[in-house]
Amino acid sequence: MAARPLRVAIIGGGIGGLAAALSLLRAGFDVQVYEQASSLSEVGAGIQMSPNATRILLRFGLGPALAATGVKPIAGHMRRWADGRTIQRSAMGAEMEAAFGAPYYHFHRADLLAALSQGLPPERLHLRQRFERAIDHGDKVEIAFADGTGASADLLIGADGIHSAVRSLLFGPEHPDFTGCIAYRGLVPAARLAHLDLELTANNWVGPGRHFVHYFVAGGRLLNFVAVIARDSWTKESWTDRGRVEDALAAYDGWHSQVREIIGAVEETFIWALFDRPPLPHWSKGRITLLGDACHAMLPFMAQGAAQSIEDGATLAACLLEGNGDLAAALRRYETLRLPRASRLQAMSRDNKHRFHLPDGPEQAARDAALAQRGDRSIPVIGWLYGHDAGKLEVA
Repeated sequence: MAARPLRVAIIGGGIGGLAAALSLLRAGFDVQVYEQASSLSEVGAGIQMSPNATRILLRFGLGPALAATGVKPIAGHMRRWADGRTIQRSAMGAEMEAAFGAPYYHFHRADLLAALSQGLPPERLHLRQRFERAIDHGDKVEIAFADGTGASADLLIGADGIHSAVRSLLFGPEHPDFTGCIAYRGLVPAARLAHLDLELTANNWVGPGRHFVHYFVAGGRLLNFVAVIARDSWTKESWTDRGRVEDALAAYDGWHSQVREIIGAVEETFIWALFDRPPLPHWSKGRITLLGDACHAMLPFMAQGAAQSIEDGATLAACLLEGNGDLAAALRRYETLRLPRASRLQAMSRDNKHRFHLPDGPEQAARDAALAQRGDRSIPVIGWLYGHDAGKLEVA
């Protein structure tokens, strides 16, 4: 008689959790996803999906759904804060897709989540299931939810984000550090900015103590922006606190008129603080492991947080598939392959906070000259990141 498939329980129905479920299902495992919310939803914000992630999404058969709402930028454009001068411009669009075999997309987060959820059989998603505790019995994991129900699995995956309850169960409370930065985010109907004749690019304006990112999402109907500003102190980490548009505008006083017009066109903005977390030494204990923000939350300055969670799921599925039933060995291999890559990107994101916020002067001029000469997002330079296939068990 054939052995039964490995039973996998995923805590968290966000982008990382759903993508992991789809990777594991494709590998033949019995997967159930448990989400505490009453419906799948995402905050009103943009997200960038580079080829290292979209190649995995395309394998799920999501190509038509991604194309329906995604925006393919033609280039990445870094500009000076006051005069708009180009510091670097890197090819994206068809050139990047040809180089890496998969497109670069911009999405509204809710659109991407909807595409993932449509690919998951509905009986495998369980809503209103708030994780409370789990006990690893050695041969299985027993899971308890806040409503008194429970579940059993051979493997438990914590994909429950930066405030992960599964991580706390494994490793205790964390102590993230405030980075000294806050961020405003907003969505502007593209029609309001038609007079600016904005290019279909991923834009990053850099200047003293702050930077400003904007790009189109939702099939081009909305412009997403994120404004990151140095600030001395903050205590709360939340995506949903409302900010004041006038405060965001004041923070960009003296910046290029295009930046200020985009901020001024938004009806509402949200503010959150950016906290940094050092890499964890391990992601797994026994039959429980972590993926995505639960184990390697990173600052948004490489646009890789969600992409890396999608990579995690693909690599974990491949490790389990090739592990021939040896769960401990599969989880060790998963960490060996994924932890160094995620830690590298955490460090690069942290470094970009400094690089993007340099005051005008010799260090800023040297940065601009180096980026103009070769760039850090050109196809030859970025190949190690965008060309990686996380479904193949190779060190990146």
